[in-house]
Amino acid sequence: MTITMFRAKLHRLRVTEADLYYEGSITIDEALLETSGILPYEKVQVVNVNNGARLETYTIPGERGSRIVCLNGPAARLAARGDEVIVIAYAEMTPEEARRHRPRVVLVDEHNDPREVFEPRVASVEPEEPA
Repeated sequence: MTITMFRAKLHRLRVTEADLYYEGSITIDEALLETSGILPYEKVQVVNVNNGARLETYTIPGERGSRIVCLNGPAARLAARGDEVIVIAYAEMTPEEARRHRPRVVLVDEHNDPREVFEPRVASVEPEEPA
């Protein structure tokens, strides 16, 4: 059996562009993808902080250092320039792998520059012994 675990997150990116007529996906600065550990063309969930929209798509690497965050295709209807989004990647793991797993979180500033990168501590998932 495997379970789906949160693997990596780019937290509160600002949308810089929305391109309705592109074939689809989310374009993210290649350096931001690398910092988070999210791979080019990896499936991600995008959550819009401003309007609550949620969607699944895949990443396309954008120009390194550009700090681009562009929702493409139909997803462009779910965000406007300046909206804040959270981009989340998940992974399938066995329960044993999940107990050892530490996700990576990248917090960014208003210009999409990383300001903090961390791996949250995992809470104990072992059952407690009855008293």
